[in-house]
This record gives sequence, C-alpha cells and structure tokens, in this order.
Amino acid sequence: MAQGMLKDTQMRLVFETGLNEKGEPVYKGKSFNNVKKDATIDQIYQAALAISGLCSYPLNAVERNDSLDVIA
Repeated sequence: MAQGMLKDTQMRLVFETGLNEKGEPVYKGKSFNNVKKDATIDQIYQAALAISGLCSYPLNAVERNDSLDVIA
C-alpha cells in the first residue's frame, strides 16, 4: 500500500483588493513557504491574522497547502 510523507507546507493569504467593472470582488493571494510542517490550524490562523494586520487590504481567506511524497 502506498504511503505519503509530508514534504512541505505553505500558507496562502487571500485579500480582497477591490471591485472590477462588473462590481465583483477582485482577490489577490500572497503565499508563505517554509511553514512548520507540524503547525496546527489554529497556529496558522493566528499567524495569518498577525500578518494581515500589517496589510492594507481585508483578509478574505486563509489556505494551507501541504505537499506530499507518495511512496509505493
């Protein structure tokens, strides 16, 4: 049976930067690499809130992206 080994963790913050000509929100993302692999969801969320406090745009979403090596 195949197994997965956690290789890398990335945190992505998505900000609402304004509206387009149709009045729909426009989003931009900022990714942060080298996040601790054993960081909990609460720790990632707290870090995202701290970073977003330094930004001029409102935070819309926080994403965690894990990369795995699949070993057969």
